[in-house]
Amino acid sequence: MTTLVDRPEQQDEPTGAERAEEVRRMQRREAWRRRLPLLPALLFTIVVTQVPFLFSLWYSLTEWTIVPPSPRVFIGFDNYTNLVSNQFFLDAVWVSIVMTVSSVLLSLLFGTLLAILLDRKFFGQGFVRTLLITPFLIMPVVAGLVWNTQMFNSAFGVINWFLDTLGFERIEFVTRFPLLSIVIVLVWQWSPFMMLIVLAGLQGQDSSVLEAARVDGASSRAIFFQITLPTLRPYLELGTLLGSIYLIQVFDHVEVITGGGPASTNVPYFVFQRSIGGGWQFGQASAYAIVVVIASIIIANFGLRVLSNLLEGEAAA
Repeated sequence: MTTLVDRPEQQDEPTGAERAEEVRRMQRREAWRRRLPLLPALLFTIVVTQVPFLFSLWYSLTEWTIVPPSPRVFIGFDNYTNLVSNQFFLDAVWVSIVMTVSSVLLSLLFGTLLAILLDRKFFGQGFVRTLLITPFLIMPVVAGLVWNTQMFNSAFGVINWFLDTLGFERIEFVTRFPLLSIVIVLVWQWSPFMMLIVLAGLQGQDSSVLEAARVDGASSRAIFFQITLPTLRPYLELGTLLGSIYLIQVFDHVEVITGGGPASTNVPYFVFQRSIGGGWQFGQASAYAIVVVIASIIIANFGLRVLSNLLEGEAAA
């Protein structure tokens, strides 16, 4: 008599698709495990940035004046369509364009010249570099006050003292040239930032290529324009775009140096005037602010593309 012994059922081996799905599931769990500690910071950032932005977007679709108090009335996109007919806003846009473009280009020019001077060994190089970086570390309000009271002042300003010493007439810089005065301060403060970016590009050059060019008899001018400048192009583009992103939002210098005015009011200061600066027209001011945000996002996207290309090039090297 034979006895039948029960054998445990043999489990089927997982297929390739099941293994791949299990690997993907484990990767997702691991990714969420790494992201979980950052989740509170992400939620906090969303609350303090995106929620106010959504409120501003809603306010821009309404007519809302605080003084005199009036109820919010939904008017759709009327605030946006009225932008093109508001001459004060168009003037502010033009001032923003001139202020941003001139400040960025001049800062890039002076920053490149300073970087070229620092890209060589000399006694006290570290000390000189620290001194040149200092203007960028000063708060914008402090920089505006220093230049407005100690440099541009017609009675005891350094610039007018120098002009008086040379026999020239004293100049009321802030009164006669308000936009130029702001641009001068911005260039003084942002040239060190451009210098650091360009200096990083100069120090990242392949020294063997430069030595080979010198051995072949190339002049310093030819080496700069044919080898160095093409190498610096991504860095120059990065400095231009990052500077544009920040300088298009300048407010402190306008408030401290000129206090606004037809020739120096840019879009951020115009938004301030239309809202808590005395206009109290929060519907219109929100529409103006949304336009500035959209323009900043467009510039930021270009800046991020340049930055990613730069990092990819460094990784490939």
